[in-house]
Amino acid sequence: MGQLDGKIALVTGGTSGIGLATAHRFAAEGAHVFITGRDQQRLDNAVKEVGNATGVRSDVSDLADLDRLALAIREHGTGLDAVFVNAGIGEFATLDSVGWQDYQKTFNTNVGGVIFTVQKVLPLLNPGAAIVLTGSSSAGNGQPSFGLYAASKAAIRSLGRTWAGELVGRGIRVNTIVPGPTETPGLGGLVPDNPQALFQQLATGIPMGRIGRPEEIANAALFLVSDQSSFMTGSEIFVDGGAEQI
Repeated sequence: MGQLDGKIALVTGGTSGIGLATAHRFAAEGAHVFITGRDQQRLDNAVKEVGNATGVRSDVSDLADLDRLALAIREHGTGLDAVFVNAGIGEFATLDSVGWQDYQKTFNTNVGGVIFTVQKVLPLLNPGAAIVLTGSSSAGNGQPSFGLYAASKAAIRSLGRTWAGELVGRGIRVNTIVPGPTETPGLGGLVPDNPQALFQQLATGIPMGRIGRPEEIANAALFLVSDQSSFMTGSEIFVDGGAEQI
């Protein structure tokens, strides 16, 4: 028996990287997984890969898209047991170069998208459901040129704590997973001409001597939505090779 047999899960930003790996992991443990993404072709490919899944094209910064997502889950008829709020973006921009549109794009997706994704699916959550937010180890350090992204992820930690307190009476747990640098298309896209050079540079700052794999983050996400973490809420789990711990 799988750890999520008969459960319904949602993974936002599930067409690549950590999101796709997590959708695979949840489905392998018996869940039917709703996957969101902005690109229909990539979404279709992800659903085909994962198997026991439903794709809903959705931009988390678009409230109308989130309404459509909630409707699709409601029409499925069995509510939600696990939510992995993963969709996010990041770009390099120094303080003197960042523009208002950069701010809006990052915060509308990474903060607003998280807030309103959870708000829209809140009525659909079954008793005992678990929500996992995706933070970032960047929120705890001062990496130059990554201030907007880091600030948006720092907000996630605060939201996770607040919501854990608000929802504990409903038996809903809220925890935050904090990945370190992970080999994903999103991270590599920050330096599209030479992503491997970026990965190697980031690995030098990690005690384990390498960056993470999406599957390793997915394993932690599974733990946080499963009964294995039944006495955890409002917590933060770092999956970062020791970067923020040693």
